[in-house]
Amino acid sequence: MKRINCFIPYGEVERTRRTVAALNESGMANAVYLMTDNPHAVAIPGCFMLLTEDVWSARTMREIAAGATTDYTLIYTKREALEPGMFALERMTGIADDTAAGMAYADYYELKEGRLTPHPVIDYQKGSLRDDFNFGSLLLYRSAALKEAVASMPADYRYAGLYDLRLRVSRQAPLVHINEYLYTEVETDTRQSGEKQFDYVDPKNRDVQIEMEKACTEHLKQTGGFLAPVFKTIDFDEETFQTEASVIIPVLNRVRTIADAIGSVLKQRTSFPFNLIIVDNHSTDGTSGIIESFADKRIIHIRPERKGLGIGGCWNLGVHHRACGKFAVQLDSDDVYSGEDTLQKIVDAFGEQQCGMVVGTYRMTDFEMETIPPGVIDHKEWTPDNGRNNALRINGLGAPRAFYTPLLRKIKLPNTSYGEDYALGLRISREYRIGRIYDVLYLCRRWDDNSDASLDVTGINRHNTYKDKIRTWELEARIKANHAAGKEC
Repeated sequence: MKRINCFIPYGEVERTRRTVAALNESGMANAVYLMTDNPHAVAIPGCFMLLTEDVWSARTMREIAAGATTDYTLIYTKREALEPGMFALERMTGIADDTAAGMAYADYYELKEGRLTPHPVIDYQKGSLRDDFNFGSLLLYRSAALKEAVASMPADYRYAGLYDLRLRVSRQAPLVHINEYLYTEVETDTRQSGEKQFDYVDPKNRDVQIEMEKACTEHLKQTGGFLAPVFKTIDFDEETFQTEASVIIPVLNRVRTIADAIGSVLKQRTSFPFNLIIVDNHSTDGTSGIIESFADKRIIHIRPERKGLGIGGCWNLGVHHRACGKFAVQLDSDDVYSGEDTLQKIVDAFGEQQCGMVVGTYRMTDFEMETIPPGVIDHKEWTPDNGRNNALRINGLGAPRAFYTPLLRKIKLPNTSYGEDYALGLRISREYRIGRIYDVLYLCRRWDDNSDASLDVTGINRHNTYKDKIRTWELEARIKANHAAGKEC
């Protein structure tokens, strides 16, 4: 019965004792290892101390592999007390046996601010390459798969050891999601979803992200999805346009912000003619009247006849309008350009960097346009050599975004209101260079009406599942293209 060796980070003494007691009570635990950087940590009877400076480092993974002497190895990732459900570990090992899982994980109950709520997680896909994929805190690895994965780790990661372990195990065997609530974990992060989603681009996490990128890039090379920095060229004179650039704003019920967005476009100073295409997706709150109040011939106000358009569908409508310029430039209806030279900088970048898409840098603000954490989002992880590979790991590409219109008309956006820009960026980057501007061009306003400001777990899971699916499709396309070209990664 004692088929599991358990590895848990040492937290507050009493909470750690509770976790150890719960694991021992299950009857499945053969040994419990406490991972700590404190050589003077209070010993807990029956436990082994595993002294490690960085708990999720490659070095720690090697220590875990050395102690993985049972059929399965349990890694608990939190320092709060764990409460396994009745026969939970038996259930996990049983399903892992039946499915030959390399790793099994399960839905869980979340205890936050004294309230217990169900927290389902999502299935792992080929494109689930995010290092922040939520498996929950209880990971059950097949020890043989874990040991084989750790034996192949060449890099001495300080932060990316656990992430690298997951990627390597996924190349051997499935990561199996058990759609049952098998344990309770304590959640101390009470921020809303809109605040959490930018953690990966916080400058203080830069060293972590560099390691994660290395691990993901190696995974892509091993699976055949890596792309070398070779790009198609673009002839920007292949078609004739009435105007050089069009700013495109899809909008639905943004009566409080649309005037600011329009104003920031009309203030642009450029050496070329431009227009503003607003796709007003059946607004009912007075937004349409505000758009009409701007007496400027550069504004093209489109009211779609069809229903059911998402943001991507509105973009497709605007880009295929006869008045759309050579370059289509994004602006969300509740954001603004940061200066009067934004449009000029973006259009110049296309020729200077010979790219099919340009991505700028933005600053996070509140509704009053005062800076809020994490401040400037520059996506410096995007490098010319590896940006399009790393794009499969991160959750976004930055803003504002701009596109060479003939290319956009050919590829088109998915008709969704979440992830449509990310899907397009991945698709373009498969063949074409994406240019970058690291000056702040854009103010991204966070307020209560943002579509992702405060999602519940169902909404978060829906979004993450879709983005993982986008990555899966793109990864499969890249593997297929590499195979057809006879490339070896």
